[in-house]
Amino acid sequence: MRFKRSQRIQELLLEEISKLLQSGLKDPRIGFTTLTRVEVSDNLKHAKVFVSVMGSEKEKADTLEALTSAKGFIRNSLGKNLYLRYLPELEFKKDENAEHVEKITRILSDLHPESDSEPL
Repeated sequence: MRFKRSQRIQELLLEEISKLLQSGLKDPRIGFTTLTRVEVSDNLKHAKVFVSVMGSEKEKADTLEALTSAKGFIRNSLGKNLYLRYLPELEFKKDENAEHVEKITRILSDLHPESDSEPL
């Protein structure tokens, strides 16, 4: 199966931005953050970076604000590490899917508290 170029770039961006979050960004507003996925437009000019943040709503908002303010630094670092003709413009978004999964898991565990034991 052949992959589209945009899919390969999505994987590269996810990997490189994750590395930057672990080592390169020193902003104290960035909390416990996980990159969940990256969506790149077909023309490779724009990329939406979806993040999941553990913490309160204020911590989530602060983290998104910090990532948005650091996107110039992130893009610059990506430009040094990736050899692309066009480096996509980054947009950071909160990943709602992770919160939905957590909410559903919590509801299911409340419905079946005895499910911690082994199944029959």
